[in-house]
Amino acid sequence: MKIDLFFTPNEVKEEELNNQAVLVIDVLRASTTIAYAFHNGCKDIIPTSSMDTAIELSRKIGRDAALLCGEREGRKIEGFDLGNSPFEYEAEKIKDKTMIFATTNGSKAIVKGSVGLSLAVGSFVNFQTVADYLNSNSNDLSIVCSGKLDQFSIEDAVCGGLYIDALAKKGVRQLNDAAYAALRLYQVYKDDLLGMLRKSSHGRYLIELGFEKDLLLCSEVNSLQILPLMNDGRLVRAL
Repeated sequence: MKIDLFFTPNEVKEEELNNQAVLVIDVLRASTTIAYAFHNGCKDIIPTSSMDTAIELSRKIGRDAALLCGEREGRKIEGFDLGNSPFEYEAEKIKDKTMIFATTNGSKAIVKGSVGLSLAVGSFVNFQTVADYLNSNSNDLSIVCSGKLDQFSIEDAVCGGLYIDALAKKGVRQLNDAAYAALRLYQVYKDDLLGMLRKSSHGRYLIELGFEKDLLLCSEVNSLQILPLMNDGRLVRAL
């Protein structure tokens, strides 16, 4: 297996993903929230690249059939049903529901990565389940970190390094420089993931908004056994 990692979606061209398995990571918070949404029983999730696209899709599907979910600048979008905190996605609100998902960073990365041979959404919370799936896949892998506003986010790189560390134990023939750097970052921060999140630019911003408890949830490795995979434009729970 060859692994390429990209610190932001803008670093990779869609045609480079055509023959690759793709892993999208947005630790704070889309990847984590998606895992918790499936854990609490949502039917499927439609990621969108913009708020306007999400609203238009909601009009076509109907608000009774799908929930509008997303954030801008970390806050729930006015008129939407849910924001991007995993704590909002309670079973009584989302069970058996379709979610239309529009976030500042994560949903855009998922849409871009959907051209790959397969696409999984990973985070710390569902690490082992996703890593096992990737290990069973013989295709080369592109890890797309969502970043924050098209800039590097340390938490996504560290999480990518966690996956690379696990996959390398099964045999990896080549890493690009970003993948190697992410692996080294993970080795530095692996014993204090919560501390890393609290010190990160995005983490500090979320704390200012009152979402500090989200960071604790997002730092918990293997708290869920959830495998979100893209299937015909929608994320579904494969495990």
